[in-house]
Amino acid sequence: MPQKDTSPASAGKLISFEGSEGSGKTTQIARLAQRLQKLGRDVISTREPGGTEIGEQVRNIIVHNSKGDEMCAETELLLFAAARAQLVREVIAPALLRGAFVLSDRFLDSSTVYQGVARNLSMDPINQINRFAVGNVMPHLTIIIDVPTQVSLARIRQRASDLPDRMERENIGFYEKVREGYLLLAKGIPERFFVVDGTQTEDVIEKKIWAEVEKRLGPIPTAAAAPQPVKAGR
Repeated sequence: MPQKDTSPASAGKLISFEGSEGSGKTTQIARLAQRLQKLGRDVISTREPGGTEIGEQVRNIIVHNSKGDEMCAETELLLFAAARAQLVREVIAPALLRGAFVLSDRFLDSSTVYQGVARNLSMDPINQINRFAVGNVMPHLTIIIDVPTQVSLARIRQRASDLPDRMERENIGFYEKVREGYLLLAKGIPERFFVVDGTQTEDVIEKKIWAEVEKRLGPIPTAAAAPQPVKAGR
């Protein structure tokens, strides 16, 4: 059954992608966006932290700052939340109001897992900060691309010329916690999460994600057959 839409910006759909570094989120977001665009749908692809000018500056502080290793977990949490708040208000909420599909490479669940489970911060303030940052905007579907930690780390090492960022330099124990955290979230909220095996071929993963999108959100009509979205300024 399609999931009930409780977001105030209910004309569009927010689909978030989660998983460890190197899980293949970026590839699958691009593939899902292409499928939706072929149906004539308005699609916005974004990422966390980032997606806005302010968010990209925050991203640079978090992942590319040469002194980033000195950043405490609480600062990291608040910086992610600041970028998220800007992204929701500047990009996501307006896009949902006009009926777009928003595909986000990470959303609030990343803070729950990375800062909560992996960095051992208390869940109570994390949940409060997450809610303050996003308001009532929640994903209609969250796709977790799950890969074994060793596979994730091997993929990071194989990336072409990019130097690993601060998050990618974490040790294997950190990423074991990240993976466990995501799987626990999915088990606890099965109505929102879908876990797909990220060791399968890209084509197989794409087909499984598309099948789940239609299962959870209902068949996606072409734009010509779709209800007219509420218009909102960009």
